[in-house]
Amino acid sequence: MQAQVLELSALAGYVEHETERWREWFQAAPPEVLDLSLGAGADGTVRTLVKHIFAVELRYAQRLVGEPVSGYDELADGTVEQLWQIHRTANATRGRYLAGASAEALDRVLVSETRKLGRIESRAHTVLVHSLVHGIRHWAQVAMVLRQHGYGGLWEHDWLLSPAVQ
Repeated sequence: MQAQVLELSALAGYVEHETERWREWFQAAPPEVLDLSLGAGADGTVRTLVKHIFAVELRYAQRLVGEPVSGYDELADGTVEQLWQIHRTANATRGRYLAGASAEALDRVLVSETRKLGRIESRAHTVLVHSLVHGIRHWAQVAMVLRQHGYGGLWEHDWLLSPAVQ
């Protein structure tokens, strides 16, 4: 496996470890935390943001492997289990892509029709990194919203401290 794929696999491992910790946290939390508002100036709830994180993971993973892209409204989000099923499907699909990714595959240009930004053309490597970093950024927003509503005491999220990359 080439160095670039190994680096991307390490980043994917970190994201998977963090996402699993979030699943455990949400399963133990009161169900209403998913419906906390994201706050003034933001549109939606913790649930809609988690769905957004996972939908982006899934839709970009599907593009990477050449599968039809799931419709956003088709993705069930009523429970923690339903939300994390989106992630599990995305993670498995991304894993299939990484297992066979060559330098040529990572350099291939993908065309994406996005919900908010319209048509985007990007190299597969860029799409893959975006799908991983995108979630990291939004999980920080989730953590902030939870702290603002009195749900502190979350774990340390730093890359350097993650067992996934040790």
